[in-house]
Amino acid sequence: MSRHVAPGRAAGRRHPPVPPRGTTSRPPGGAAEAPPLPCPSGRRCVCAARRGPASHGRLRVLLLLLVQGRRRRTHPAEGDAGGASRHAAHGFVGFFLLPGTDVVIVKNGRRICGTGGCLANAPLHQNKSYFEFKVQSTGIWGIGVATQKANLNQIPLGRDVHSLVMRNDGALYYNNEEKNRLPANSLPQEGDVVGITYDHVELNVYLNGKNMHCPASGIRGTVYPVVYVDDSAILDCQFSEFYHTPPPGFEKILFEQQIF
Repeated sequence: MSRHVAPGRAAGRRHPPVPPRGTTSRPPGGAAEAPPLPCPSGRRCVCAARRGPASHGRLRVLLLLLVQGRRRRTHPAEGDAGGASRHAAHGFVGFFLLPGTDVVIVKNGRRICGTGGCLANAPLHQNKSYFEFKVQSTGIWGIGVATQKANLNQIPLGRDVHSLVMRNDGALYYNNEEKNRLPANSLPQEGDVVGITYDHVELNVYLNGKNMHCPASGIRGTVYPVVYVDDSAILDCQFSEFYHTPPPGFEKILFEQQIF
């Protein structure tokens, strides 16, 4: 009686045993293979072993995106303006308009990570606007207002007349000039909520609902909420259902048809 042999497997050939998980194999006559470097997820990560600790920041971002279960990457060339207009038609504000080429947008336009900047899909037409950002992961970031002429691939913003932003170090920049700065003991940390008010003259910053009393001004024209991130920073935006009550006279962003 003939014995069936699986394709590609020689009869009687024994395969080497698979080493137990978590151990390293030692090739004949060679040194033991180096164990993989630790991954932010706590799991064995082949990419980390191959690319080294310098890639851990980007791996952390990707792992957080995978946890969310849905990843969306948008570019102007992909026709995202159509998606922005559809959301605008339903009065939904999010970061859909003209994102930088390496920006990653998830949570239906409310979470920003990757590298670069992005404008919200609603301009600030009303007299007094308020919106918030929550720092989910620290790194390099900035928030504020900008025109559509801002270069969202060149960060940090605040280098020219097209953007007025507060950077992660607490400095408010416009046209490459520091206009104001948060107190050294009041810099936003992971988990903090930063509120922004804008009345077409001044931009003010609120930290966890408290007025920081550091106004900045100078920008002109039609402006939009703007955010930029780099170095593993992750920010969530809130354009409604705020963590903190807006200051008196300020309210959520309204679309032009809602104003009239």
